[in-house]
Amino acid sequence: MPLNLHQTGPAIALLATGAVAVTASFWIPLDYDGSMSVRVFPLISAGVLILLGGLMLRPVKADEKTEASQLSIPAGPLMLLALVVLYLWLIGKLGYLISTGLVTPVALWLFGIRNPTGLAVGALTAPVIFHLIFFEALGVFPPYGAWFDLLDLIGG
Repeated sequence: MPLNLHQTGPAIALLATGAVAVTASFWIPLDYDGSMSVRVFPLISAGVLILLGGLMLRPVKADEKTEASQLSIPAGPLMLLALVVLYLWLIGKLGYLISTGLVTPVALWLFGIRNPTGLAVGALTAPVIFHLIFFEALGVFPPYGAWFDLLDLIGG
């Protein structure tokens, strides 16, 4: 059975990114007590990238239909890259919560979510969920905005 050529490039990119991320995560120092707790999230994330890349490399069965992407091959990754650059700039100006709330629906739309309710729910819940995971549970220092930051108002 042949490989799906539309998935081979992204699959290899995921595998390579995951491999680099696994290697880079071992440069993160261990906790003061020698545990890996600080490395756990990057290692899990890298492992998921490798797993997804491997799943994308599966052979295509003859009876499987491959749907054409709504975005062309060059347009999708370029739009996502532009969104990442905009997101990083927005975080520096408006802080984490507002930036994540603005960018989440656009990212979901790029990945095929078209339901307005789903986009609105994502815009409202993603910043809260990610804030609770990273800044509350993991104790990561949140990036604050230079122009305005919602955390200043809510006491975060």
